[in-house]
Amino acid sequence: MSNYIHLDTIKSFDEKLNGDSHVKSARNASFRNDLTEISMDWDHFRKIDHTFSDVISGEMPSTNQKSSGRCWGFAGLNLFRVHLGKKYDLKDFQFSQSYFMFWDKLEKSNYFLESIISTHEMDWNSRLVMHLLSDPIQDGGQWDMWINLVDKYGVVPQSEMPESFSSSNSRVMNKLITRRLRENAMILRKALSKGMAENDIQALKNEMLLNIYKMLTIHLGTPPKSFDWQVRNKKKKFLRFEGMTPKSFFDTHVDLNLKDFICLINCPMSDKSYEKVYTVDYLGNVIEGNPIRYLNVDSDTMKRATIKSLQNDEPVWFGCDVGKHFHRNLGVMDIDLFNYREFYDIEFGMDKATRLEYGDSQMTHAMLFTGVDLDKNQKPVKWRVENSWGTKGGDKGYNIMTDKWFDEYNYEVVVHKNHVSNDLYELYLNEEAIHLDPWDPMGALAK
Repeated sequence: MSNYIHLDTIKSFDEKLNGDSHVKSARNASFRNDLTEISMDWDHFRKIDHTFSDVISGEMPSTNQKSSGRCWGFAGLNLFRVHLGKKYDLKDFQFSQSYFMFWDKLEKSNYFLESIISTHEMDWNSRLVMHLLSDPIQDGGQWDMWINLVDKYGVVPQSEMPESFSSSNSRVMNKLITRRLRENAMILRKALSKGMAENDIQALKNEMLLNIYKMLTIHLGTPPKSFDWQVRNKKKKFLRFEGMTPKSFFDTHVDLNLKDFICLINCPMSDKSYEKVYTVDYLGNVIEGNPIRYLNVDSDTMKRATIKSLQNDEPVWFGCDVGKHFHRNLGVMDIDLFNYREFYDIEFGMDKATRLEYGDSQMTHAMLFTGVDLDKNQKPVKWRVENSWGTKGGDKGYNIMTDKWFDEYNYEVVVHKNHVSNDLYELYLNEEAIHLDPWDPMGALAK
């Protein structure tokens, strides 16, 4: 057999397909129509129902990250606002998403430059250095990166640092800051190769960070250091709080102990065991902050912890591969909604582990669970999801995730320690983490 595609092979392909009525019908349908519509199982579609047996109190109108990859922070702030809203009986509220973005970009820049310093003896074209250079300040993030920002910088109301064009449309800003950082990497590596002293390297790095700070200020504005906050609640009661800092605003008005939360992942890959703790090398933002830390568990354990949280009136931050089997307008994540097998007459047979190992799936997006629909046996049927893509899709921006979809494409949940067993929490807290390569699928960032 030949190792190249022979013209006779192409001819045989044509002969096999030209007389195939299924191919002809599918081609006619797909030529001028969206695959998500023509592959939809309409019998399954009519069963879509945006009602749930258990929903948290305090839901607010959906937010919109627009053309940016800030979902992880939006989900974090949306979690915080539920607690703030219940505390003060608010109908609607938004924290500043631009504020956390500013500090994340600055911290990622420092993290990148420090990584360049630590790897300066490696060849520029080594896999690690090329990985570091690939996308040093992308918008995406992980839960622990989020916690590090909040611990250091706090939060502010959106009115104190509103959205700008670049916060909502980050591509150009990211491109130019990335260009500057790559140039900085080159300068640092050359200086280190010539034996520049550590103190001088740090002084040089701080000059570089000043320029990044300047670029961020131009695009996003200056983060507030102190402010007053006033609001009128659902009962028309007027509230005013004066002389706050971003840290005191979080500590006083959100009042969550973020150290009490545990990050669970479901990763059935052959090289990862359940009930083991994992971290990812060279993944982070705040140098002095907590490293990425996951406890790998089976999907049922994740579900039980999530259900306990929701039934305790607590939303749950989670990360998934949102693009798989997702109808954006309907707001439905459902494996059975799209019948790709029948449309193509081709079997798609990879399981969750194989999809991860062969690059077909990874965590891409973070959102909030705000509800679950339990059957008469208290088993989950579907999940209510607060997205950050505006109010057009689903139930005014709130989506449905079927339980089957949860098993296949949900990778991460963050819950309070009270909702997992003591044994699991002790593992998460104390077990030495197994280090994963920076390019491991579990190192993917939610965008």
